[in-house]
Amino acid sequence: MPVPTMDIPNLLRQMPLFGELSDEDIERVARFTRERHLGKGEMLFQRGDQAHGFYFVVSGQMKLAFSSAQGNEKVVEVIGPLQSFGEAVMFMNRPYPVFAEALSETKLLHIGQNVVSELLDQDSSFARKLLAGMAIRLHSMVRDVETYSLRSSTQRVIGYLLQQSDETDGSAHEFDLAISKQIIASRLNLTPETLSRIFHDLSEAGLISVRGKHITLHDPARLARYQG
Repeated sequence: MPVPTMDIPNLLRQMPLFGELSDEDIERVARFTRERHLGKGEMLFQRGDQAHGFYFVVSGQMKLAFSSAQGNEKVVEVIGPLQSFGEAVMFMNRPYPVFAEALSETKLLHIGQNVVSELLDQDSSFARKLLAGMAIRLHSMVRDVETYSLRSSTQRVIGYLLQQSDETDGSAHEFDLAISKQIIASRLNLTPETLSRIFHDLSEAGLISVRGKHITLHDPARLARYQG
């Protein structure tokens, strides 16, 4: 059965980077844009591959990670729908420092480097948007390093749970984890065993309930104050 074709121009307009481009420019970018469809567990690129553009996630989730010499995997970032990645590497003329793997069935757009370079040459506002987007990602990564360095393991997990629930008031809140606990542990620079222990401790303290991927925060405000 053929895969339905995406409406590439409309999807490009949803990207903040291309939001103010003219219809003519959108059509030009679309000519240098290709669809990618990945199954769960399929690799998009390997560490060391050369970049020839950047990617935009239409649906699904991508994991950016690298493996240590000991074979341990470190998850650097999880990219969800309507997020892009690979912009900085595209201009460095260096290979990817991570690999990219689909965590679920994922649809992507690949925007070619040549058309992005042309837009940078002709439109200063486009250049500012691209720089702003990369600066936001850099700020997020610096914040992650600060979190891993200065916060305890328990504080990292609590921060992640509150971020996922988007609730800090006193009312209970429920949600499903979007990714596996193993990936969450790697993202927070923890072992899976440490994450399980912290979930157990928070449950024993009456702050959360865990049923598989389903999480209940019984009192987000009290959870935010918990020191462990």
